[in-house]
Amino acid sequence: METFDLAPDYTISRVIRGGWQLAGGHGAIDRDSAIADMAAFAEAGIVTFDCADIYTGVEAMIGAFRAEFGRTHGKAALERIHVHTKCVPDLAILNRITKRDVAAIIDQSLQRLGMERLDLVQFHWWDYDAPAYVDVAVWLDELRREGKIRYVSGTNFDVPRVKEFLAAGVPLRTLQVQYSVLDHRPENGLVELCQANGIDLLCYGSVAGGFLGERWLGVPEPKGELENRSLTKYKLIIDDFGGWALFQELLAALAAVAARHGVDIATVASRHVLDRTGVAAVIVGARNRSHLVRNLAIGALRLTDEDRAAIDAVIAKRQGPEGDVYTLERDRTGRHGSIMKYNLNAVS
Repeated sequence: METFDLAPDYTISRVIRGGWQLAGGHGAIDRDSAIADMAAFAEAGIVTFDCADIYTGVEAMIGAFRAEFGRTHGKAALERIHVHTKCVPDLAILNRITKRDVAAIIDQSLQRLGMERLDLVQFHWWDYDAPAYVDVAVWLDELRREGKIRYVSGTNFDVPRVKEFLAAGVPLRTLQVQYSVLDHRPENGLVELCQANGIDLLCYGSVAGGFLGERWLGVPEPKGELENRSLTKYKLIIDDFGGWALFQELLAALAAVAARHGVDIATVASRHVLDRTGVAAVIVGARNRSHLVRNLAIGALRLTDEDRAAIDAVIAKRQGPEGDVYTLERDRTGRHGSIMKYNLNAVS
């Protein structure tokens, strides 16, 4: 597995094990099996894990995994494991949030994960009309200086907001954003800004919730309700990209590249993102270790100029999505924003 140095003493795997699928929205989760699966990923070199305060039960599961992994593998092995979590204050409290609320979220994550200091906290804010987001970022940085957080980061912030954080002196280490062959919105100014300010990108959505896979190649467009919220979310991105016919053309191009390399479509799609300017890692959701071999293949794959040209030829036909990162999703009355859940944090 490839690695990336976020700092001289902080190395992550370039494929990060995502935790959203362990929150129950994709089916029942067996806790003991999930913990054993995390150990298998770590032993194989995928040593960085992504979660959030609002992913029900996931921080506690990762905390149990860390405790068990430390017992069985020793302190040195445990120190190579890094956990990236999030601070996501509920929409309902944004206009009255205090530093005490933020500290409570951080303390809750520390307790669940069984850590004395959180490795990296990615801050998310639902509504820019609630103006305290810069205050919250500053408070998180104060908690960093107090020793509760190692690195302060952001997730889903656009160019103007990142500039505000930088002006306020908040040292964002990374920014987590949606980025895929279907969604190049980070390239509308954010990549350039982050490059200029030493902010690395951690990217989710590289397999579009599973749409970028053989299962969807050559099949009719799905109608009606999809089986989980992740597919619902990314079907909207496919619609913005140019619709089902163009999506099928993209899948065919990805499949041809995959066949040349003896891998699958999802591996090619994730490698495409990993090769983009400014990207440190991709966050790939996995419910269990059946995905491990394919996740490891992302690190081993090397796309050729011919591969990239074939993929880019289809991407050049896209119609969208347009605008800055997460702008579409912030419209709570729109197609993208209306499917979100905004009040999932226990601290309110």
